Amino acid sequence: MLGWRRLWGPAIAALALTLIDPGAAWAEPGVPVPPNGLLSDKARGAVSAADRDFVTKVRLAGLWEIPAGDMAQQRSQNARIQEIGRTIAGQHKALDELTRAAAAKLKIDLPDKPNSDQQKWLGEMRDATGADFDQIYIDRLRAAHGKIFPAIAAIRAGTRNDTVRRLAQQANQFVMTHMTLLESSGIVDFQGLPTVPPPSASAAPVLAAERRTTSPVTSTPVILLALAGGILAGILGTRFLVGRRPRRYYRG
Repeated sequence: MLGWRRLWGPAIAALALTLIDPGAAWAEPGVPVPPNGLLSDKARGAVSAADRDFVTKVRLAGLWEIPAGDMAQQRSQNARIQEIGRTIAGQHKALDELTRAAAAKLKIDLPDKPNSDQQKWLGEMRDATGADFDQIYIDRLRAAHGKIFPAIAAIRAGTRNDTVRRLAQQANQFVMTHMTLLESSGIVDFQGLPTVPPPSASAAPVLAAERRTTSPVTSTPVILLALAGGILAGILGTRFLVGRRPRRYYRG
């Protein structure tokens, strides 16, 4: 009986971890799950225009992805697409609660309906059924998540506000989960997604221009100084050698 009592503590801790973060129970071995509980959430730090825009965009994502997920359960004939829609819609409801709580702390006004592009995507889905709906649903959501993904990273890395920082980390985990779910459908049109620009495409011309601008300015004084130093060294060396030459005495 005593042995069973000793197991209660670890069992309760594991259950609590699963309830707080269900994804932690399914994390890959060796792959860490960000501990959001270590981040403060006291609305401390300046809130930039980029921070406000980020919170607004997270809210907008839920405003169209929740009804899109509901349509996936009704209009798709693919069980996998139905499950993806159900999961993403449910998770966006949880993310929307986090977003509205953060906005209330930071006094950020949030929209209450999708923007024009999002309404257009929802209209496309309403007009489609079966496999056509599946392709539109998967491609529209995958493209949207790909656009907000780097924006979340920029905010997470650079924001000065702790509440925005925590929301960015939470949103990042939601987005990565949703991208994985969408890609598990097997019908993502990866060729239609924007390509990543080459890493040196924009940096190389700037560096070349800097070299052309700065080379004449910095190299000419150095060359003149070196020449002057060489001449001075030659003069001093000649005088030194002349002074050391042995004197000859001639007898008359």
